[in-house]
Amino acid sequence: MAVVKARDSDIDLMARLLRAEAEGEGDQGMLMVGNVGINRIRGDCSDFKNIRTIPQMVYQEHAFEAVQKGYFYQRPREREKRLARRAINGERLWPSKYSMWYFKPQGDCPATWYGQPLVGRYKQHCFYEPTGEECEAIYNTF
Repeated sequence: MAVVKARDSDIDLMARLLRAEAEGEGDQGMLMVGNVGINRIRGDCSDFKNIRTIPQMVYQEHAFEAVQKGYFYQRPREREKRLARRAINGERLWPSKYSMWYFKPQGDCPATWYGQPLVGRYKQHCFYEPTGEECEAIYNTF
């Protein structure tokens, strides 16, 4: 059962985001990008207040570099659609389980990103989750 509302077009949009942001990280890395997106929709805090839909999350200004690249606008493949559905249905993995940010640095992960603490790294991406004080809802939404 979906944890956010999603039409077929939303699943396609999420699938395109997963591929464009993390195809090189494999299925698990792409699913983690989906986790971050779903957390942004469900959290209603920090930089993501009033983000309620997948299109709002994907096209939020300065949220994802991928939307500025042509690769993002290619038709989604079944592989990414399956991963998008898994994220939309609430499947979450550590370190993205409660994360609302990720970053692909040149080297080591910074201890904080946008003032939020590092939770862990998966391949090339570092994941950051808000504190309970910053975003209590993210820990209570699933």
